[in-house]
Amino acid sequence: MGVAGSGKSSLAALIASRLMLPFIEGDDFHSEQSKAKMHAGIALDDNDRAQWLDLLGRELAGHRGGAILACSTLKKSYRDRLRAAVLQLGFVFLDIDRAAASERVRARAPQHLFPPSLVDSQFATLEPPVAEPGVLWLKATDSLEVLAGQALAWIGAQGG
Repeated sequence: MGVAGSGKSSLAALIASRLMLPFIEGDDFHSEQSKAKMHAGIALDDNDRAQWLDLLGRELAGHRGGAILACSTLKKSYRDRLRAAVLQLGFVFLDIDRAAASERVRARAPQHLFPPSLVDSQFATLEPPVAEPGVLWLKATDSLEVLAGQALAWIGAQGG
């Protein structure tokens, strides 16, 4: 979890590969309306995200052997919605500052549905998972290999 540009998809795909679990790209589950809004530079709101989160919760719950999801889950209420669908769900929070996130989103802009103009809205919406159970905080600017190693060790220690 984390804001746009934090590296969620890259890390989640790597972890899923290493654990031989299905990888779920949260962006693939946005409605066409939400994709159009983002492409137009309009930030999604709670109403836009509600059905998306419910769909992701059902998708996760359908993988009884486990799965790895890349999803922003910017607010505690979003995380709680997913926790209600999958008990003992863990989150890896990729913590990144606004400048680094903006730079990363600008670098991928031509091939991604999320425009750089929306990075500020991600930080405005973000409720960091302070004191929430089942959350590992990582520095998003560390190398992908370092992040994967830390996440895999944490997942192993959680019994997953």
